[in-house]
Amino acid sequence: DRTNALALLARYDVILDGTDNFATRYLVNDACVLLGKPNCYGSILRFEGQASVFDARVGPCYRCLFPEPPAAGVVPSCAEAGVLGVLPGVIGAVQANEAIKLMLGIGEPLIGRLLLYDALEMRFRELVLRKDPGCPVCGESPRIRELEDYEVVCGMAPPAPEARMVNSDLTVKQLHALRTAEPDLQLLDVREPQEWAINRIEGAIHIPMRTVPARASELDPARPLVIYCHHGTRSAMVQDYLRKQGFTDVRNLTGGIDAWSREVDSTVPRY
Repeated sequence: DRTNALALLARYDVILDGTDNFATRYLVNDACVLLGKPNCYGSILRFEGQASVFDARVGPCYRCLFPEPPAAGVVPSCAEAGVLGVLPGVIGAVQANEAIKLMLGIGEPLIGRLLLYDALEMRFRELVLRKDPGCPVCGESPRIRELEDYEVVCGMAPPAPEARMVNSDLTVKQLHALRTAEPDLQLLDVREPQEWAINRIEGAIHIPMRTVPARASELDPARPLVIYCHHGTRSAMVQDYLRKQGFTDVRNLTGGIDAWSREVDSTVPRY
């Protein structure tokens, strides 16, 4: 916790973040920035994983990518989301490899790069990360100069049975037809800004998942809403969250924008 993190991490040259909750993840990141330590990061959910090396001395930190922890209710519980059993081994091996490279001073670490792994497609992708000058812990005018306390956000309870909707998922071909039949339809993209810069579905509203609780008022609960992300995992979480906030006609796009590119509009770039 914040009372002993600096003392513990100061003893080591490289930190590997294998945590499973946001409170500890942000704590580890902030401690690494304050101590000037490299942070070998890994994260997994369902069939996807990601890895990077955050070193604020020469590149971005975790907060450059995600400035603040997500609000309670946006992140699913382990029982609700689950994870493919081999994913910890795949992403953990990547983290171990990065740690070895850092300790030996060889190769090119994943600094400034976010490695994305899709186990279903057996595909690795990479996003370029840049240091955020406005980052609250490693930016030009940081406001975080000591470790803070964070509320442990380990997920949200599944919605009550009466809140669930029949046929609440939508295929990309159904969405394509629906956009013509229902001109009042709202289309919400909940991916990160880096992903939005790569591609998008025309006419979509962009509200990253972590900001949905603060920006839900930008959406009209009386109008039908379809949510999408890269493959449909994050959008399903936001779908359940918005139902709790009173949205009744809200559907999740199965397969996300990747399926849209493959099955509807091939001009939309894939990543």
